[in-house]
Amino acid sequence: MRPRLVAGNWKMHGTRAAIETLVEELKRGIDAGVRAEVAVFPPYVYLPCVAERLAGTAIALGAQNLWSEESGAYTGEVSGSMLRDYNCRHVIVGHSERRTLMGEGDDLVGRKFARALAHGLIPILCVGETLAERQAGRTEQVVARQLGAVLDHAGIAAFRAAVVAYEPVWAIGTGRTASPEEAQAVHAFVRRCIAARDPELAKVLTILYGGSVKASNAGALFAMADIDGALVGGASLVSDEFLAICRAA
Repeated sequence: MRPRLVAGNWKMHGTRAAIETLVEELKRGIDAGVRAEVAVFPPYVYLPCVAERLAGTAIALGAQNLWSEESGAYTGEVSGSMLRDYNCRHVIVGHSERRTLMGEGDDLVGRKFARALAHGLIPILCVGETLAERQAGRTEQVVARQLGAVLDHAGIAAFRAAVVAYEPVWAIGTGRTASPEEAQAVHAFVRRCIAARDPELAKVLTILYGGSVKASNAGALFAMADIDGALVGGASLVSDEFLAICRAA
């Protein structure tokens, strides 16, 4: 059975007090009933306090981004070694908000993916299409291009230490969710893309769904054959909602 993962991307939300409260609520709620791996991704400035509070727990710590170089004159950026200093296990690369709002292209995403692996971080590679691309029937073309750029930089073997997250841009933060069947179709396509290069790896690759995942739709999504968990946005900021998603996984 493939590993199940529920990742909470807190984006640019929270205060120190609110995040400390959220972490304590999650720690109390992650019990024997949650068998999936759980990871949280706070804003950079809160990594130290979250790392301290998660020490010795089953909840993994991740970062929302990293830069593609190890060090240098990159004001405002953070390196993989800095993330490792705070015991980060995962890092998100290629999130649609980075691609669209910050102009990150496929080549940069590929270099970030490779940099994460070089520091022993598990990259969660986000891929997905816009509404216009879906309506034009280009979903598979877009996803294949995004995967291909990373494969060109890191090679197929690198995906043994990585996770892929399918996040349709039109469903992120909109309240609109891909149906379980729509999501499954793209997840199956991602797995076929990987299988074309390494069939055995494709069988064990964890692929997450992201895009307005809630407790009310998590069970139906997780019932699909190729959906192995979720990259959760807004719902991860509400402990009861996030814990319900974790239990569903």
